[in-house]
Amino acid sequence: MYSVRLWAARHARWFELTYRAFEPVIVKLHPLWKAVGYQRAERPMGKLEKLSKGLLFDCQMCGQCILSSTGMSCSMNCPKTMRNGPCGGVMQNGNCEVYPEKRCVWVEAWEGSRKMKEGDAIQVVQLPVDHRLEGSSSWLRVAREASARKYGDKEASR
Repeated sequence: MYSVRLWAARHARWFELTYRAFEPVIVKLHPLWKAVGYQRAERPMGKLEKLSKGLLFDCQMCGQCILSSTGMSCSMNCPKTMRNGPCGGVMQNGNCEVYPEKRCVWVEAWEGSRKMKEGDAIQVVQLPVDHRLEGSSSWLRVAREASARKYGDKEASR
């Protein structure tokens, strides 16, 4: 998984373009998600998301994905779960102080973000993780929130 995760960060631009094409499809499926029920769709979508993002990014399924802001490097892989940048323990060679044989997640995030069109998003301060959302589908959350903004559908935003 570690080597695939590093590969994905090195190819962040391609994954950014892929996600930019994928996101509108998920959002346009709002009528389907609403008809089926977001709660019902959560389980199969969560499994699909965990399988795909877990394989490619070693995603930890925090439910509030920021891969597109972190150079396609899942910040939740940081042993200290740092959400807004590296801790003070990054070694001179860019490796992690907790796992010295591995590169710091945030070093990978920075390098990946430099390859992305919207790479400056890494500088946006992220909210703390809401642990109640762990294991849930961030894809469905994106669809629900976009539909709520577009249609003013208060039910969709819940």
